[in-house]
Amino acid sequence: MSLLEVSGLKKRFGGLLAVGGLDLSLEDGEMLGLIGPNGAGKTTVFNLLSGFLSPDGGEIRFGGRNVVGLKPHEICRLGMARTFQIVRPFPQLSVLDNVKVAALARHPAMARALEAARAVVDRVGLGPRAMDLAGRLTLADRKRLELARALATEPSLLLLDEVMAGLNATEIDAMVRQVAAINQGGISVLLIEHNMRAVMSLSHRIVVLSFGEKISSGTPREVAADRRVIEAYLGEEYVHPPQA
Repeated sequence: MSLLEVSGLKKRFGGLLAVGGLDLSLEDGEMLGLIGPNGAGKTTVFNLLSGFLSPDGGEIRFGGRNVVGLKPHEICRLGMARTFQIVRPFPQLSVLDNVKVAALARHPAMARALEAARAVVDRVGLGPRAMDLAGRLTLADRKRLELARALATEPSLLLLDEVMAGLNATEIDAMVRQVAAINQGGISVLLIEHNMRAVMSLSHRIVVLSFGEKISSGTPREVAADRRVIEAYLGEEYVHPPQA
């Protein structure tokens, strides 16, 4: 049985079909990339999986349980956590206190939540900034903080929504190493990312969406060679980069 099984998932916004009958699965320990053009429905899929939106049809099974209809905090307690594309920490709280708030979802006792938060802050490399106000962090550190808040809920599945957006090349490399280490530590990952070098290097498999529908899935090599993916998203320059 897959850790996550999605079948026939649908979502409409008025006349717009945002997600049209999506099927996908993710195995325990797997890193699955979800890619496609802007407006393809990727973040809508995340919102459906995590309970922030209700589907118009289909089923979402997580750990063998149908989670459709559950609230976000209930899904989180089952072990599915997510980050958000637009990072919004509590700016007037410290880095540590931001993570402690998330840790309380798993550890109601304040002392235990604080202990767990400290461990996660160190894990993502924010230990030296633990007492800094979140509002004073750089974008790269705010992304790490967003990751830490999700990890503090102790998920078995982590949904990462463009954690590398806006970062420079050095910061992207550091985040790639961080995400790889999280997955190697036993946490399954579903990753939305526009940085193709990062998503191709990290993902065991990739699902490609276009206009709300799955147009391809397979290994990174298989997806990169799929003519439908090249035409809908990657472009010929990805396959045949211009010569210097």
